[in-house]
Amino acid sequence: MPATVPQAVQSCHDLLLWIIPQLDKFPRSRRFTLGESIESGGLEVLELLVEAAYTRNKDASLRRANLKLEVVRHLWRVAHELKVMATRQYEHGARLTDDVGRQIGGWLRSQPTSEPQP
Repeated sequence: MPATVPQAVQSCHDLLLWIIPQLDKFPRSRRFTLGESIESGGLEVLELLVEAAYTRNKDASLRRANLKLEVVRHLWRVAHELKVMATRQYEHGARLTDDVGRQIGGWLRSQPTSEPQP
């Protein structure tokens, strides 16, 4: 990926490359409900991050990406609690997701605020 693309975009890309094959291993009863929700949520986060990378007002896209990532994080936890994956896979996915979240948060904090702070 070019150096001009923010690290959050690359990290989200890497998360999807790792997580999609994991979702393919879900049992059929969960693959097309829970797995599909996790995959589409992750893809939406990537779309929002790319949108933020190429727009002037990044704040709205980054906030929506952060919110969607939180939903994906909870769905990932539900999948683990339903014993759809091993604990080690859950932990690795949770670390990758947390890393993307931290990068989105840092990117948000680096944006100039449109309202003066009290």
